[in-house]
Amino acid sequence: MEKEMLATGAAGPREEEEEEAEGHTAPASVSSPTEDSEGCEGLWELPVELSERRPECSRCGRPQKVCLCPFLPVHPLKVSTCLYIIQHPAEESRVLRTVPLLAACLPEDKCKVLIGRRFSEDRYPELASVCKNSNTLILYPGAGATNLEEININSSDPCVIIIIDGTWSQAKDIFFKNSLFRIPKQVELRTSLSSQYVIRTQPTNTCLSTLECAAVALAIMEKNESIKETVLRPLQALCSFQLQHGAQVHHSKEHLLKNGLYDKPMPKNKRKLRRMELLVNNVKI
Repeated sequence: MEKEMLATGAAGPREEEEEEAEGHTAPASVSSPTEDSEGCEGLWELPVELSERRPECSRCGRPQKVCLCPFLPVHPLKVSTCLYIIQHPAEESRVLRTVPLLAACLPEDKCKVLIGRRFSEDRYPELASVCKNSNTLILYPGAGATNLEEININSSDPCVIIIIDGTWSQAKDIFFKNSLFRIPKQVELRTSLSSQYVIRTQPTNTCLSTLECAAVALAIMEKNESIKETVLRPLQALCSFQLQHGAQVHHSKEHLLKNGLYDKPMPKNKRKLRRMELLVNNVKI
């Protein structure tokens, strides 16, 4: 109550008396809740307009007016590698997500999406079986990760690659708090490719979106560079359309810090501050 009075500048009884004695005008009286409700009485009778969701394309998941199907392959790509996309729940509600575009490029049985934060063997027996398969790899960078291009799959069985879809902090949480994901061999992409997903901010210049990671990984595993070009095409179209209609190019956090363009308050958390220092000094994190 005391804070409210200070914030609004309302004076107490003794202060009002002093102001009047000095010739000042006392604060105007505040209208009562009853008077406010009477003034808004007619608003409650107005009809509520229900917003209708724009019709979406059944293939690319985009609104029909901005459908990206002309940029998708006419037929799903023929690949032997199967992708398991582990998607953080927050990604599902993002408007400009890339996983639906990725799934639209591949056969249904070659791109499976699981949404959640925690994946136990009891609740996900199929995923547990996949993780225990010797031909399964998990794409997550780190000190213990092997370059995907150096992996040799000797078995004739198809390879499975698990990719975590989310922000870097979300992906880290999923990877380290699910023991299933530390069973497969950990691999990473060592590529000079810069992200073309320029309508979202990436931590560094070489951080890639889920679709881009999948495109590069499939091109490596299938030994077919054209796969990368085909999968990237709808992403390029998406970004081009957004930029033509008001979106701005998002430089990576690394680029903004190095060029003195980072306009947000620096984090107080020492660990996050340290990560920013590493970005500026070109240290791999």
